[in-house]
Parts: sequence; structure tokens; C-alpha cells
Amino acid sequence: MSKVLFLSIPSHGHMNPMMGLANELVSQGEEVTFFSSEEFKKPIKELGAEFKCYKEDLNIFQKKEEKPVEDSSKKKPLTGLASALLHPEMFIDDVLNEIQDLQLDYIVFSAAYPFAKLISQILQIPSVSSYAVFATKDDLFNKKASPGNEPPKKGPFGLSPEITQEFQTVRENLIEKYKIKMPENMMDLFFNKGDLNIVYTSKYFIKNINNYDESFLFIGPPVYKKKYNVDFPFDKIEGKKVVYISLGTIFSNHSKDLNNLFFDAFANTDYVVVMAAHKVNLDQYKIPANFIIRDYVPQLEILKHTNVAITHAGMNSMGDLLYNKVPFVSIPLGADQFFLANRAEELGATIVLDVNTLTSESIKNAVEKVTIESSYAENIAKISNSFIEAGGYKKAVEEIFRLKSK
Repeated sequence: MSKVLFLSIPSHGHMNPMMGLANELVSQGEEVTFFSSEEFKKPIKELGAEFKCYKEDLNIFQKKEEKPVEDSSKKKPLTGLASALLHPEMFIDDVLNEIQDLQLDYIVFSAAYPFAKLISQILQIPSVSSYAVFATKDDLFNKKASPGNEPPKKGPFGLSPEITQEFQTVRENLIEKYKIKMPENMMDLFFNKGDLNIVYTSKYFIKNINNYDESFLFIGPPVYKKKYNVDFPFDKIEGKKVVYISLGTIFSNHSKDLNNLFFDAFANTDYVVVMAAHKVNLDQYKIPANFIIRDYVPQLEILKHTNVAITHAGMNSMGDLLYNKVPFVSIPLGADQFFLANRAEELGATIVLDVNTLTSESIKNAVEKVTIESSYAENIAKISNSFIEAGGYKKAVEEIFRLKSK
């Protein structure tokens, strides 16, 4: 039995694949200490892992930067990404203090946890990185993935040159304090590479496989038996034609107009529409009678009844759809979703719609097309088979054990 430290950005997109990995490690006798936010306390403890809560809210990808005031004496403290990069103590000091009495054997971290690699160097233990985003940095920042995905004018994530310059001072201080190596480019802190790097797709799905060295392991999507504590009226979808719509936990509240397009497209049809609407104020809508809308749904169970889906093309959602061979239409909204949606379309597995030119008619037509034309099901099956052959979490743990044995 080994003692393992888990560090992740506490958002669903990063946490879901890591909880599956923790679940498999615990089942094979490893002792896992998992840092996250209170939101994930219950599911982490249900895995059999020890839960530790971050002292501060580290869900940086859902925060907006504060606009600085001209008078520096009245300047508001930075939040979000800038705070993460310029105040590393919130990611380092509290964690080190909490684990000072633990004899850890290795660390597993989200690639996007900014100072994860620094912590692994301080502890001098083997590291495993979990890549919730498997588009490369160049894919995300240096190219236009879609007409609706214009690169930010300030730089990646809108970080200003002033912040970039200030980060260099922070970097030098950390190197001096901990005698460690750190990248010069601040964006590299969101692509932390470990001794072993786990990617939740297959080599078949990856377009530029030569961009990944032998330390990268492709295991297929993060599919494991999740415990759902959610009431859902399955009797209302049993034996019915079901459309499942999910835009993820970050983008589900994207716009009122987009949700109204879904209502217009499928109201008064023979579909039952199951829609995940995380933290969406439903009072602003007139919801058609054939819609079932919930803040959170048991996705894998819903997919057993789903005929066709509409997704934002996030990694977790797309992985579930492809693995379960569900036809789907993609409406990417941000982050790596354009990259993922376009790759699935290249492989003939989906239709990608531009959110900027979307109509209820184009949604309805795309749904009908991926449902009726057999080529979509055939191409989805090819990807699904490549996922299964990749080996999943069991393969990941085999490689982790091989790493720690060295």
C-alpha cells in the first residue's frame, strides 16, 4: 500500500476524471489523500479517500478578473487566473502545511493545477499528471479553432503584459525559496507535465499524435461506475424518443437565447427532452411540457435511454457520448471544446454548429441528420472501440504502479 496525494482544480471538468482514477487506486489498496473544495467532499469520501479542503476557493476558471482602478492605492485585489499566478501561496503553503506529517509515495495532480509540478519537486516524489484538456497549448492559443473562437487580444485568458511581467518576479522568488525549476511562460503552469501523463482519449482520436512523447498514456474517456444521489423520473423517458441536452457545468448558463432555441426546436414534438441546466434560473423561461430540466442529472444512466444528444463538446460529456455510442450534435462554447468538436467532425462522428449563427431549424435539422444517416453511428462505433481498447483506469493504474516501482 502506498500513500498518494491528489491535487486538482475543484471544477467538475477536472475533478470527474481524477475521481475515477482515485476510485481505481483505492480499490487496489492505495491510500489517497484528496484536496478539493467542500462541493466535492461527499463524493470523495464515498470513494474511500481522505478529503482535505482547500483553505481558499481555487476554482479559478470560473472567476473573472477584477478591473484595476487607476489609483493604485485603491486597486482591488486580483482574482481568478491572475491571482492564481501571482499569489502561489494559496496553492502551495496550505497544502504543504496539511501534509507535513504524511510520508507520501507519489502525487497525482490535474495538469491545470498551476503549481503542482513545484510541489512534486519540493516533496521529491514521482508525479502523475491528469490532462482534462488534451488539446496542446498551441492548439488552444495560437490557432483559430473556429470562427467563433477568436484568440483574446490581451493574450491567453486575457492576461495583460503587466501581469506577465509581475509573474517573472514571482517565479524568481519561488526558484530562490524552494530551489526548484519553473517554466518561464506562465501559461505552461496550466499544462503541468508529470513523470507519467494520463490523457482521457485514444490515440485514434488524437490528430497530432507526434506532439506527445512516450510519457503520455491514452486510456480512453473517464468512465467508471459513479454513485448518483439524484432523483430522476425515469418512468417519463422509458420507451420514448429522448433528446439529451447538456452544456456542462460552466457553460450551461451560456445565454437565454440559446436555451430558447432549444425550446423552439423541440416543443410540440414526439421527443422527450432531458436538459441539464446547472445553476440556471428557470423562472425566466416558458418551458415546453415535453422538457425535463434538472440542475444535475445522472448522465450515464440517462444515456442508456438517449436517442440523440446535444453537447458543448467538453471532454467528459463527449467521452461519455462516444463511449456509449450515442449520436450527437456539437455546439462548442469555449475552452478546448472547439478543438474537440472539430476533431470529432473530422472523424465523421458529429455535426458542429456555430453558436453565433444558430437557429432552432438548424438544431432540429442537425439532430435529425445524425440520427438518420448511418455513417455517424458507424464512425462513432470506431471511436468507441478505440476507447475500449485503450484500457481505461485499470491500464492507468498498471502504469502508475510501474512508475512507483522504479
